Amino acid sequence: MTSRRLRSTPIPGTRDSYTGIDFNLGFHVRRYRLELDYKVIPNRLGGVAELLLDNYEPLQALTLDLAAGLAVRRVEFRGRGEAAGISIARFKHGGGKLRIRFSRPVPVESEFSLQIHYGGTPRPVRSAWGEIGWEELESGSLVASQPCGAPSWFPCDDTPDEKAYFEIRISADHPFRAIANGELVEEKRSGSRTTWEYRTTHPMATYLATVQVGEYRRVELPEGPQGIPVLGWVAPGCVENFRADFARQTDMLRCYAELFGPYPFPSYQVVVTEDPLEIPLEAQGLSIFGSNHCRGRGEWERLIAHELSHQWFGNSLGLAQWNDIWLNEGFACYSEWIWAEHAHGIPAAENARTHYERLRRAPQDIIIGDPGPRLMFDDRLYKRGALTVHALRTALGDEAFFAMIRRYVQAGRHSVVEPHDLLREARRAAAERGLAEQELEELLQAWLWRPELPPFPTRTESTQSTERS
Repeated sequence: MTSRRLRSTPIPGTRDSYTGIDFNLGFHVRRYRLELDYKVIPNRLGGVAELLLDNYEPLQALTLDLAAGLAVRRVEFRGRGEAAGISIARFKHGGGKLRIRFSRPVPVESEFSLQIHYGGTPRPVRSAWGEIGWEELESGSLVASQPCGAPSWFPCDDTPDEKAYFEIRISADHPFRAIANGELVEEKRSGSRTTWEYRTTHPMATYLATVQVGEYRRVELPEGPQGIPVLGWVAPGCVENFRADFARQTDMLRCYAELFGPYPFPSYQVVVTEDPLEIPLEAQGLSIFGSNHCRGRGEWERLIAHELSHQWFGNSLGLAQWNDIWLNEGFACYSEWIWAEHAHGIPAAENARTHYERLRRAPQDIIIGDPGPRLMFDDRLYKRGALTVHALRTALGDEAFFAMIRRYVQAGRHSVVEPHDLLREARRAAAERGLAEQELEELLQAWLWRPELPPFPTRTESTQSTERS
């Protein structure tokens, strides 16, 4: 049971070298059950978080991540078998950590739960990338947690490779609506308040968990392949513009499902907030855009395509560690170029050449295979990551490349991936095409691990001949 590690390599040390936050070691959270009561106007959140855990080490104590703005009132332990009878000796909350000590050690391989009663004024946590997490809006709130903002609204093990199932039950006053990850299983009105309950059907990283609260209107778009519902939750003043700007959302879903493999979740939702947002935000099963991205002009089509593609690259295929963020953003950026190729007849090579020339004029001091926290969201990582994907496509040819991507996506579905997972499938594709493995590894070494730009990728005669055949 507890040997089911998501990541394939050991955790390097005891601290995340990107976020600077200590890991919570010795256990896995398998499910979060969040009972939330949110009062919009004073921005007050009351919560009971039940965490279902198992442990791969004997535990006298453990830690969880929880921001300072939320006070913990009570912690309860519930165990079975050898863990029965254990209680909470004490707990302490400070410095972004909830530290819990047990009356006696929890035996290894136990299944137990912690019920944490907490509440306060949720606010973003300060990080090297600005303030992230729960954010109060003019008329509601949003959550954008990448990479370490989830503790702004619930106690958790906030590291990308520890996926878990979620049940989120949230109450808010009329006329507000709460949207969260997963499928809506119950909506119940009582007086002036409504409660919504959502459940995920696939495990999710904590940074992708979200709650969006606002005066939203439901807009249905055409169904995707296999009857996938495609919905918009849109601020009232943006409904008509939404229909224009997101008219091709379902076409994008069909395109990506054909090229990458089946859409990985039961539905896809888009939230458009009343407030403007600097950039769109990704969450599992949904994306969040600001009113500035919904003006009826069709000017943000590439970002709509980018955010949708994260449902495959980043959400279904999660990261083992933040060092590998190019796997998320490189593929999402390249998906923009794929959509432009599919919808507008603009070859991906044309977009690749445009951004290559821009990168050539920019400082060449980033190693995208391990960019470090300062550069992990640098636009050069996004574009150079996309060029890395384009270099693979150029080397393999279209048929072998897209077959490789579908195998890679299927193998990592609802788990986590690392660069060697992509390399494994690329090696297989190269062998099938008679390409030397050394040539492939040198290609990735140049694009991922050297700061200077390699030559622009061009098709070789062997690639062209295999495509013709």
